[in-house]
Amino acid sequence: MNPQIVGNPLKIMVYLLIISYFTGEFILPKYPFIYLINLIGVLGIIISIIFFFYGFNLFNSYRENPLPNSDTKRLIKTGIFAYTRNPIYISFVLFHLSMFFVFGNVAYFLSSIGLFIWIDKIVIKKEEIFLKKKFGDEYIRYCNAVKRWFFF
Repeated sequence: MNPQIVGNPLKIMVYLLIISYFTGEFILPKYPFIYLINLIGVLGIIISIIFFFYGFNLFNSYRENPLPNSDTKRLIKTGIFAYTRNPIYISFVLFHLSMFFVFGNVAYFLSSIGLFIWIDKIVIKKEEIFLKKKFGDEYIRYCNAVKRWFFF
């Protein structure tokens, strides 16, 4: 039994990254930012990479598969998962948004919005339904204590 999610969010994130690059380089105009915004983008890229590998390594340390369409044996509530239920998904969206700040490529911005909506409204919703059925009150208490994203 698994959440029945169609598509691998990591692969889709990478495909969107490639499509955004070519779209932004050859079709859409670029919007250069001031140097401070570029630095914020670089910082965002670094933070997104840290979130990704920290969350991924926690999955591995618990011997869990991080793919959303896989079954799970336990809830991971330690480390970064004590602050957000979806650090890997945050890293995907933050990476695209940060690429926009660094390169001024509006396609990265648009893909970050699309990625956020798809992950939030489809992927996470299916995962949450699955996890509520599997873990019941334990998962509901976890959801009440920890936000889906950092702030909401």
